[in-house]
Amino acid sequence: MILQNDDSADIENDWRLTGQENYLRGAVLIWKRYRAQNETWDHEHCEFCWAEFMDPDLSEARRQYVAEHPDTLVEGYTTTAEHKHGADYHWICKSCFEDFAERFQWRVLPPGD
Repeated sequence: MILQNDDSADIENDWRLTGQENYLRGAVLIWKRYRAQNETWDHEHCEFCWAEFMDPDLSEARRQYVAEHPDTLVEGYTTTAEHKHGADYHWICKSCFEDFAERFQWRVLPPGD
C-alpha cells in the first residue's frame, strides 16, 4: 500500500486523482511565480486540490486579496512549452507535487531554463 505524506489514506483512492494521468504523466515542470494571463484570466487552480494561484502584481485589488487570503498561492509547479497545452497551462501546488511526483514521473527543470 502506498501512503500519503500527511495521513494513512490509500493514495489510489485519493479524492484529488481525477484522471490527470491522461495529461500530466511524464510532464516536464518548472517551479515559478504565477503570472496572470490578463485582467479576466487572473487566476488558476492546482490540477489536484484546486488550491488557488493568483498574481498579486496584476492590480491593487489582487494584491489585497492575496494579503487577506494567506492560502492563496503565488508560486507553484507548472508545465513548460514542451507540454501539448503549452507553458503555464497546468499548475500544481507544492503539497500535491510532493504527493504525486513519483506516481506521475515528473521531471523538474531548474528555474530559468
